[in-house]
Amino acid sequence: MQFKHPEILYFLLLLIVPILVHLFQFRRFKKEYFTNVQFLAALSVQTRKSSKIKKWLLLSCRLLLLSCIIIAFAQPFFEAKDKRNASNEMYIVLDNSFSMQAKGKKGELLKRAVQELLEDTPENTSFSLLTNAEDYWDTDIKSIRTELQNLKYSATPFQLDRIMTKVKAHKSAFKKDIVIITDGIGLTEKQLKNRDKNDVLYFIIPKSEQKNNTSIDSVYINDISDNFYDITVELSHYGANLNAVPIAIYNQNKLVAKTAVNFETNKKSINFTIPKQPFHGYASIIDNGLSYDNTLYFTISKIKKTNIISIGAAEKSNFLSRIYTDGEFNFTNSTIGSLDYNSIDKQNVIILNELDAIPQALQTTLKSFVEKGGSLIVIPSEKDTTANLNQFLGNFGGIQFKSFENGEKLITKINFNHPLFKSVFENKITNFQYPKTSGSFSLSNTNPAALYNADQSAFLTALPNAISTVYVFSAPINTTNSNFQQSPLIVPTFYKMAMNNQPKGINALTIGNTNPYLVDVALSKDAILTVKNAAENFIPIQQIINSKVKLTFNDYPEEAGNYGIYNQQEFVENISFNFDRTESDLSASNENSLSNFKTIDSVAKVFDTLQTNRLDNQIWKWFVIFALLFLVTEMAIIRFLK
Repeated sequence: MQFKHPEILYFLLLLIVPILVHLFQFRRFKKEYFTNVQFLAALSVQTRKSSKIKKWLLLSCRLLLLSCIIIAFAQPFFEAKDKRNASNEMYIVLDNSFSMQAKGKKGELLKRAVQELLEDTPENTSFSLLTNAEDYWDTDIKSIRTELQNLKYSATPFQLDRIMTKVKAHKSAFKKDIVIITDGIGLTEKQLKNRDKNDVLYFIIPKSEQKNNTSIDSVYINDISDNFYDITVELSHYGANLNAVPIAIYNQNKLVAKTAVNFETNKKSINFTIPKQPFHGYASIIDNGLSYDNTLYFTISKIKKTNIISIGAAEKSNFLSRIYTDGEFNFTNSTIGSLDYNSIDKQNVIILNELDAIPQALQTTLKSFVEKGGSLIVIPSEKDTTANLNQFLGNFGGIQFKSFENGEKLITKINFNHPLFKSVFENKITNFQYPKTSGSFSLSNTNPAALYNADQSAFLTALPNAISTVYVFSAPINTTNSNFQQSPLIVPTFYKMAMNNQPKGINALTIGNTNPYLVDVALSKDAILTVKNAAENFIPIQQIINSKVKLTFNDYPEEAGNYGIYNQQEFVENISFNFDRTESDLSASNENSLSNFKTIDSVAKVFDTLQTNRLDNQIWKWFVIFALLFLVTEMAIIRFLK
């Protein structure tokens, strides 16, 4: 027999107290002399013997009563005969995403969870600890005490399915006890499916007492004048409390604008006018919610005009010159016969505007242009052959043209989730005036389209690669074949296609985003770029592409802030990084998906439950029953034993 709390057995030493009481508090007899001495002497002996028996019985009952109570509190158990579950591997999954900054009854959820682990995890228990970004395999609470105390919030969102995949691969032959500590933000039933049926999951869901939170989502330039930038900051508010929130704009820690935001709805856009000068700062708010999304770092670099050339008949490019104005673009048009091939490398965007044929030399040049980061827009001509189009587009991805078909088609669906139209429309528009085409090609493409016809065929699709995109229309858009040029969609579509892979004036990257970033700098073969600020320094993944360098940051940097890109010690340009705002909505906790799983209040109860289920045969209950029996026996002796 073993004990969960053997230290309580020291209280058995206190049993000496009732023994001493019984020994020194015996009732003393006083002799009285009567005439019939013989009779009184016999009565005295008989009373003394029965009194001693009664007292020894009472002493025994009380000692046994107290012993049973003490042993019951020590919680005795026998090792389980079936040790299959007793040898389960222990895993603790700790969610340290930003939503765990929320405050519960005893402080921030993550800090409280760490404190419980440090206080309530048995020192002799071996387990593996997995957080959003770090793993500690086959350790114990003593070994990782320092790591837990210094645990920071992670920019990586809590993805239980990804963590469960790592758990499943570790010691796959063993059954597992998995303790998951999370607030449930972003948890879905799909994530819970990636587990072994023999594994036992215990969920601890710390409760947040705050549901209100305000976040700064994005910032962009509305207009540029000779001396000022007109910028817009977009904010979101979650929860019912719509109190005013102060917001300020800082450039190099110098205050340049300040106001208060009143929320009539959960979304708010607010405009600022700031001096037109190099900007490397941030927008900041003060609220009572999470702190990680209260600051948005951004950089405004010197805006360069985007170079665009349209290759095709001049009369078919008139609508493009009205979209690509001199303020933001250097737009030119060239026929296929007068095209200067040397000028192609100087362009940012090239539009093939209904060419009847694409020469082989141009195909080769455009392939190289796209590989270097240029964007390409293909508007087919009904006179072009599908063989020529397919040969050309085969350089960029799995898209194939089928024969040209006459027949009217309405363009009825906008894919608002497509990267081309993301954040373009405030609301999802469904009742716009549908443009149409009189004839079109059928496209065979596995990528989601940006615009669809009424028959769900693609009208505009995209072939993205690492640093550029090829946009392909399925039909000519000249005024004879289509009224798309008169549609309200024409301006945002072509504007976004031209700007999607180009510098947009404001630089505010998201940590964890794998999209590449192009830097205009010529490097020698062995040179590398570094990214650093006063607190952090790292080398991103990089690839030299002619006079540019493609940078990929992945999960770096670790902290949001303003950074600089350096070539050795030479400054190249400023860059800003921010955390993803996926954790801002504190009301998004999905506890309903846990209805089929065990939820437990605390870490201590988890280990008590495991101990009870795996080893404890509930022996302590028998000692409680014995204690009650001895109590009843004692009362019976006092009352009935004369």
